[in-house]
Amino acid sequence: MSEKRVRRRVITPTTDATNADPLLRQRELHLDDEERANGCERAFICREKIKWYWAPAFIAFWLLIYCSISIPASNHLPRPLTIKDEAKYPDRFIAERAEQVLHSLVALGPRVVGSKENEFGSVRVISSTMQKVRSELSAVHDIEMDVQVASGSYIHWGAVNMYQSIQNIVVKISPKGTNSSNYVLVNSHYDTVPAGPGAGDDGSMVASMIETMRVLAKSKYPLKNPVVFLFNGAEENPLQASHAFITQHKWAKNCKALINLDSAGNGGREILFQSGPNHPWLMKSYRRAIKHPFASTMAEEMFQHNFIPSDTDFRIFRDHGAVPGLDMAYQYNGYVYHTRYDRAEIFPRGSFQNTGDNLLALVREISSAPELEDTSKYAQGHTVYYDVMGWFLVFYSETEGIILNVVVSIAAIVICSIAIKLMSNNNGIKLEKVLKRTLHTFVLLILGVVAGFCLTLFISWFMDVVHLPLSWFTHNWLLLGLYFCPFFFGLAIVPALYFHYTATDRFPIGQRVQLLLHCHCLLLALLTLVLTTCGIRSAFVLMLSCLFYTVGLVFNLATNLHRRNVLWIIPHMACYVPPFLFFAYFSHSFLVTFIPMVGRFGDTVNPDLVMAAFSIAVGLLIGGMIVPLLHMFRKSKTIICALMGITLICIIIAVTPMGFPYRPETSVQRFNVLHAKRTFHDADNNVRKSETGYFIMPQDRRTYAVKNKVINMTMATSVREECKKETFCGYPLYNMRWHKTRERGLWIPASAPILGTLPAVKVVSKKQLTPHRIRFEMELTGPDHMGIFIQPLNGARVEGWSFHEAPLRLHFEPPYYIYFSYGVNGDPLKFWLELEKPSGDWKTPTVELGLHGHWTHHKEMFTPDFKKFLNSFPNYVDATPWPASYETWQY
Repeated sequence: MSEKRVRRRVITPTTDATNADPLLRQRELHLDDEERANGCERAFICREKIKWYWAPAFIAFWLLIYCSISIPASNHLPRPLTIKDEAKYPDRFIAERAEQVLHSLVALGPRVVGSKENEFGSVRVISSTMQKVRSELSAVHDIEMDVQVASGSYIHWGAVNMYQSIQNIVVKISPKGTNSSNYVLVNSHYDTVPAGPGAGDDGSMVASMIETMRVLAKSKYPLKNPVVFLFNGAEENPLQASHAFITQHKWAKNCKALINLDSAGNGGREILFQSGPNHPWLMKSYRRAIKHPFASTMAEEMFQHNFIPSDTDFRIFRDHGAVPGLDMAYQYNGYVYHTRYDRAEIFPRGSFQNTGDNLLALVREISSAPELEDTSKYAQGHTVYYDVMGWFLVFYSETEGIILNVVVSIAAIVICSIAIKLMSNNNGIKLEKVLKRTLHTFVLLILGVVAGFCLTLFISWFMDVVHLPLSWFTHNWLLLGLYFCPFFFGLAIVPALYFHYTATDRFPIGQRVQLLLHCHCLLLALLTLVLTTCGIRSAFVLMLSCLFYTVGLVFNLATNLHRRNVLWIIPHMACYVPPFLFFAYFSHSFLVTFIPMVGRFGDTVNPDLVMAAFSIAVGLLIGGMIVPLLHMFRKSKTIICALMGITLICIIIAVTPMGFPYRPETSVQRFNVLHAKRTFHDADNNVRKSETGYFIMPQDRRTYAVKNKVINMTMATSVREECKKETFCGYPLYNMRWHKTRERGLWIPASAPILGTLPAVKVVSKKQLTPHRIRFEMELTGPDHMGIFIQPLNGARVEGWSFHEAPLRLHFEPPYYIYFSYGVNGDPLKFWLELEKPSGDWKTPTVELGLHGHWTHHKEMFTPDFKKFLNSFPNYVDATPWPASYETWQY
């Protein structure tokens, strides 16, 4: 062969990497890190991967910053001031004084509407405290006090909520000589549920209001506008007294802004979880004034979409008075919420200081706001807000949030696209092949998410099937092993298997992991855009993850660290620490809130399924940028499988006594237990059925936990069959929440209860208006908590009544539910019904009335058998008991 025909390849040495031969560039990328690494790097790196024994340190690093920074930030409370400090800080909130007020109020015991403790004792305690405030009044302020007694009705949760002679204590502090008609309203309630002393809910907020009022009243610096302090006497009924104030009180029409204070726990920091609506200036005031910020748009959206089984007076002021405001509540230690363990002794004094500092500053700020002159001018849309570790508040308008989400998402997509293009150049592989690999990786990511999702939900189903739900109720850390670890395992194992079976790929492992992270960022960016388009303001959390990942990626691209197999991890981790701390901080706060709440979700909801879904959402947010880094360790599959090992250990622990959900006093199981009598009358009003027993409403999934411990509990039968036969199941449903969940009830036959004067309807007159229409004039008498079920019979229709007109105007389906309670005045409730029967046959009954009565604050009526039954409950149960009756009559 001629030498001229031989083609020789000449490689010219060059220092320009872009001019190097692609094969050499590939060789360069595949050089072992040990060949290029210095001595320090060799301690960590072995054959393009991090040595396996550094994996525990990697995981411990994230756990350490979570435990040492995020959790302390979530639990931080300021140093409480004592009475001795008052001389040094004359204009400061004094926590010890608020604590004294709380003890005085809680000493009364449960304060149920209609009880002497609520209608007289609470009024006496608050009024006497007001006299002390008045004695310290400065020369620049005036103070007025009014005790409102009111009656009314409204629609709540699909039922008519009716009240008579309930009370409010209303105090107004005004600058002396003012003619301002623009007031700030501050509200909390002093009544309680039947069995609870109500230290956290809501005596603590009442005490905070009183101390705030004292500091304002004696201050030498006058307020710009008056402040009305509403001490609400009927919130637990629910929400009656706030309706009475905002619809009837003489000062209500002047209240232009609201600060509502409530509690779903006992202490901690009060979270701002509702704002406005549509009044950003309130958030501006909050940001300027607040001393210890704790606020969350995500909490607002979850609350308003009924993820939380509670309600507050904020709804009433918003819907019935159009008063914009801020809604704040305690949520720490929700285990004792609405139980007899909600005591003053366990309420932290630091919580008083936290709330007092915030409330005092906020009242001063909002009362000076120029927006009070005409708040309608400043209704400018929703806001996005969240605090960062309790250090400062981030706040911007919804429009600004949309712009920010879109800009960051697009920037993330662009930067990830550039990184993928550079990956093609650096590896000497055609761009279309890299894009194809990117698509494969994106599919891997989705499959990993789906695998983690399915595995986590399967475990939650399994735990319920084997009767182990709520095993994490007391030991919350079990959630990490039961639900977070399976999700992380699924997220990691799918890519790990793919990497294993394509080990000869031309891509170094470092770049394959980078590509996986790029795809995760692209997924979050797309989700951010979708959620933003749907109007979900909480999409900001996904935006933050995209933002910080993009910052780290830009740094790696600018410094060429993205071409190194391992070193790119350092900027990535450094940039992800801030969002991880923030996500861990608010996730911990949500866990602290939600874990106790699932103890009252009822027995129809699988609580493990709820927490599994929460773990998946948080795991995707927090772990999505961390879990892929496990592939950078040698023996990565073993490390990933260890996650399932942790899950198995936690399942084993769940079987042991450590996994039993309940503990006496600190994390109890809840039951409502009524000693009831049921009487049913036929068309001739002869008794067709009568029985007595215990009507039990379980509050969580593990009703069977007491099956073999409580007297005759093995005889308990579900009321579902009765619900098919009788109006509203034929049981004394206490309020609208019971009405909505009535089929969860249990019935145990027992001896007769001791009852007071039974609810009774007297027909004052019966008048036929037309051949097809009849009118009943009636009077209802009975205890201070009653209800009426109205069921038209034999083709009849209710065409009019004296109750709230909405159910008829909006064509609610019968039977109708009227809830009624009264405070200081137990006069008969007079009402009328007009019914129409198209057939004109009045020989058959036209309507059935079901009357139920509740003696919620009469322990002297407990029979020996009922006391024995209650005492048989285990010490980890909080049973809320009272006598009750149910009786039907046909007319």
